[in-house]
Amino acid sequence: MSLNHAYEILPGDPACGLVLLADHATNRLPADYGSLGLPPEAFERHIAYDIGVEALTRSLSARLGAPAVMSRFSRLLIDPNRGEDDPTLIMRISDGAIIPANHPLSAEEQRVRIERFHRPYHQAVSEVIAETERASGRAALVLSLHSYTPHWKGVARPWQAAVLWDSDPRAAMRLISALRDIDGVIVGDNEPYDGALRGDTMHRHCTVAGRPHALLEVRQDEIATDDGVALWVDRLTPVFTALNDEPDLHRIEIFPSRTDRIWA
Repeated sequence: MSLNHAYEILPGDPACGLVLLADHATNRLPADYGSLGLPPEAFERHIAYDIGVEALTRSLSARLGAPAVMSRFSRLLIDPNRGEDDPTLIMRISDGAIIPANHPLSAEEQRVRIERFHRPYHQAVSEVIAETERASGRAALVLSLHSYTPHWKGVARPWQAAVLWDSDPRAAMRLISALRDIDGVIVGDNEPYDGALRGDTMHRHCTVAGRPHALLEVRQDEIATDDGVALWVDRLTPVFTALNDEPDLHRIEIFPSRTDRIWA
C-alpha cells in the first residue's frame, strides 16, 4: 500500500493487466481546510464522496489481486474526475449545498488545489497504469468505480448498476451484458449520466490513449452496508475476471471521443 495526501495505491499484481480506480472514494479533508464551512452532515452525503465505493474497491482489489488507485480527498475540495479547465472542477454549490470556502475562490487557490491534490492523484493513476503495462506486456484494462443516489430531485432511479462509456464499446458492452445476466439487476447504459466527458479520468487516461476501459456506477443503497458490498464483490469478481481474460481488452485501439464533435 502506498499512501499520499492525494491518493492511496492498493497493492496487487501488475502482471494481471487490470487496474481499478476510485475517483471519489473518501470524504476526507486536510486539516488546514477545516470543513470548508460546511456542517458535519454534509460529509455524509453524496456531494462529498461516492458512498460505498471505498469498501467496494478495497474488497475487489484484494479478491482480484489487482492494483487500485483511490483518491484521499473529498470531491468538495476539488473533483479528480474533471479536467483542469472544467467549470465544475471546484463546486461552489452542490445539490443545494453552498460551499462557503469555495465561493469566492481565487485563481491562486484553485492553482494550489490542482497542484496539491488533482495532479498528484492523476500522476499516481498514470504510474500504476504504466507499471501494469510494463509488467503484463500489454495494454491495461482500466475499470473505474463510482456510485449514485437512489433518487434525484424526487425521481427514483431504477437501475441497481450502470455502465458509463464514451465511444469505445469493447469493455462497456460486455460489462453491461454480464450485469444484465444477474437476476434482479437492472442495468443502465449511460444512465443516469453520460460517459462522454472531456478531460475526466476515463477520457484522460483511456479514451485518448486507446486503452480498453469502462466506468461502473452502483446505486448507493446497494453498497451502503457491509452486506451490500459483499454481495456486489461476489457479483463483480467473476465478471471482472472474465473481462480481464479477454485478449482484445488488452489492446490499444483509438475510438474518437464523442466530445471531439462537441468541441470541434
